[in-house]
Amino acid sequence: MNLSEGSSPQPRPPMSPATPIVFVVDDDVSVRESLELLLRSAGWQPTILASAEEFLARPRVLTPSCLLLDVNLPNINGLDLQKLIAYRAELPVIIITGCGDIPMSVQAMKVGAVEFLTKPFSPAVLLRAILIALERSRIWLEQEAKLQALRDRHQALSRREREVMALVVRGQLNKQVSGEMGISEITVKQHRGRMMRKMRVRSLPELVTIAARLSLVTAGEG
Repeated sequence: MNLSEGSSPQPRPPMSPATPIVFVVDDDVSVRESLELLLRSAGWQPTILASAEEFLARPRVLTPSCLLLDVNLPNINGLDLQKLIAYRAELPVIIITGCGDIPMSVQAMKVGAVEFLTKPFSPAVLLRAILIALERSRIWLEQEAKLQALRDRHQALSRREREVMALVVRGQLNKQVSGEMGISEITVKQHRGRMMRKMRVRSLPELVTIAARLSLVTAGEG
């Protein structure tokens, strides 16, 4: 990377609610130092590491983040590390390498890399890729937080309320639920009312949508 190429990034205030973290895994100390200066000047929090093992030893974070990953690392190379953490959707990966080729870039993109950059690259190109990656991370974390809130609401239901919900979202009427559960229709209505309040929904379509997000029903049911 040539920091003299293009205009220098202007310092920006930290983002809210938490400063995004940009992990850097590169065994070249000069590259690590250059990237750390660039990332700090852009207002992000750099976490600089020299090997895949160092990165894997760190705990996951639930802050918008991304990973700048060099391909040529000792022991575990960058592409292998990318595969190991492919399940971590909250951490988009930007591959950086000094000797990339088309097959390598295709492999990286198939595993989900946001960008594949060949050294030397300009700060502007890298910063643009990081912005895209951090926005992707932020959106995923927001969606996951909303989904977890729905899981918590469903978990707070009583056993009977969950049973009623499972039958209602599959299209059963109160009378049918009553027959299946062996309880009165009045009791079904009571369970249903409490369940709807706890799930914070006002209509059956809303409830079905939530059930689908929680994988309580499959496409075509309801």
